[in-house]
Amino acid sequence: MTARLDEAAVAYEVNTAHIDTKPVDLADVVTLPLTPTLPPPASYATPVAALLQRAHHRLLTGGWCSGALIDKESARCMLGAIRAEAHGDGGLESSAVSVLLDAIRRQFGDDVDSVPSFNDAHGSSRVPIRMVDRAAGHADARGL
Repeated sequence: MTARLDEAAVAYEVNTAHIDTKPVDLADVVTLPLTPTLPPPASYATPVAALLQRAHHRLLTGGWCSGALIDKESARCMLGAIRAEAHGDGGLESSAVSVLLDAIRRQFGDDVDSVPSFNDAHGSSRVPIRMVDRAAGHADARGL
């Protein structure tokens, strides 16, 4: 099978070598934003879980940062994403941060002091974003 694929690739190159093509500028082709602009459909009915899910979506689409609530490219840390999605509701924000810290401590131990210290201890977004998603599931399971 590999020999047939190699032979087909060579035949394609030979058959199309004479065709003059111009490079395509993606700005002319792509007319929609590359990142989703609409929030994801609400899959959690409870307010804390829904807030954490929105924060997770914001981190995925808007970017993650460490060392600040929001950086110059508008990326946010875990707490910054929760704060933005809470829209000034301090009680809801506090509950979400508490559930997130509980989820972090379940996986990484009680040595974690706070959500910001956990966020800033990571060099990439993979673990922090995953923990926000996991916390949303914990909040939903607890009915929060």
